[in-house]
Amino acid sequence: MLIEQITQALDAVRQQKPLVVNITNYVVMNNTANALLAIGASPIMAHSKQEMAEMLSFAGALVINIGTLDSVWTPRMAFAVEQANRNNKPVVLDPVGCGASNLRTATSRQLARLANRLIIRGNASEIIALAGEQAQSKGVDALDSSDAALGAAKCLVKEYGANVVISGETDYIVTENRIVTLSNGHAMMPYVTGMGCTLTALTGAFAAIGDDTGLAATAVLGVAGEIAAEQARGPGSLQLTLLDTLYQLKPADLVERLKLQMSKNA
Repeated sequence: MLIEQITQALDAVRQQKPLVVNITNYVVMNNTANALLAIGASPIMAHSKQEMAEMLSFAGALVINIGTLDSVWTPRMAFAVEQANRNNKPVVLDPVGCGASNLRTATSRQLARLANRLIIRGNASEIIALAGEQAQSKGVDALDSSDAALGAAKCLVKEYGANVVISGETDYIVTENRIVTLSNGHAMMPYVTGMGCTLTALTGAFAAIGDDTGLAATAVLGVAGEIAAEQARGPGSLQLTLLDTLYQLKPADLVERLKLQMSKNA
């Protein structure tokens, strides 16, 4: 049943080509825009407060990525979330480096409190820090395992009414009612900068067509990364091959390769 929902979501993104507004970091703008295009969505990297209300009146979703945070961007992000709320659009928050500095942690919590329809996508250390627990982090890299963040993710679901994606060697999708475990992907993927940010952007595309859990995006990127790594010689070629794989990905690839398990969120 879950795999069928994922394949249907992939078809829906390609048919509907949803517009995804991204306020994202300078490091990954090109990567995430290309990934959204490859999967069939329509990205726009919009950072101006002057156009945000108009953009979110017709866009499908808002992605907020705090990777290159500063005092100019923070109010723009908050304003964008307010406009998404006004138009009943989903917000995907990537709390990059949450726990690495007080600024990142405070901003992540501010934006999470503000959003009405929230999906949080982060690595284990970011999820733990966002929930207020002690996390191990070095810059924006996770030093905690994904399963160590499950308790924190459950807290975030309750506190913010959010759905939470913990990405790592094993991915977890945590909602009010269930936890889905995904065991796809490849060990080479963390050596490409912005791979998590790419997942965040794809989560926005799938949220725009109705999957507000992050499951379809996580499944698609995991399988695509697995296929791409089989053809790549290293991280450089993996980055290019991943875009080709997202573009060529078939529902049959998901059916054949997906490794997932579901349990109740007790």
